[in-house]
Amino acid sequence: LENRDWHSEDIDSVIGYLEADRRGLSEEEASRRLGVFGPNELKEEKKTTALKLLLGQFKSVLVLILIISALVSTYISFKEGEAFTDTYVILIIVIMNAILGFVQEYRAEKAVEALKRMISPKVLVLRDRKEASIDSKNLVPGDIIILEAGSRVPADSRLIEAANLQVDEAALTGESTPVTKNLRVLSTEASIGDRKNTVFTGTVITGGRAIAVVTETGMMTEFGKIAGMV
Repeated sequence: LENRDWHSEDIDSVIGYLEADRRGLSEEEASRRLGVFGPNELKEEKKTTALKLLLGQFKSVLVLILIISALVSTYISFKEGEAFTDTYVILIIVIMNAILGFVQEYRAEKAVEALKRMISPKVLVLRDRKEASIDSKNLVPGDIIILEAGSRVPADSRLIEAANLQVDEAALTGESTPVTKNLRVLSTEASIGDRKNTVFTGTVITGGRAIAVVTETGMMTEFGKIAGMV
């Protein structure tokens, strides 16, 4: 899908562009789109063991140069009968660099896992003109979803209907209090926190009820973009 400012378009234009239907997609069409867009889930790099992660810190050119420098410094110090001070300093730098790199990469892996846990495993959707509970990974752009208090939003979506809708977006925007949502068309410049007519993956419905059309799934969602950067 083309990257669009869904919040700045009226809902009929959004539905028209997505070739959606307020009564829901057919199972056949949803299956076709799933093949095109892929599952609604955050992708992860292939996991590595902690040992491989640690050993990987010694593969960079800079670290190899430092190790060679330490060996050369050891040889010179030994030949001239001097203290191995330079060698110790270089080795300390190498070890500190390895520890820092290991901690950062390990935390990054755990952060992506935490993001994945914030995506709801089930979602109430309209398919073939009737409500159905499906795995959120099977959502596709154009699906019509139903959100109620307590629901975790499974994909970035444009609101079609909203009744007293309150959403906790702290996980995405850091906003400490629930945000009141509405259907008003917004400026293209509206920031994520100001997009009142849109709900985002991983946020939580704290009050009210809504019907929305899915606009982005998986790595194309705002949560997906964060996971990609991590």
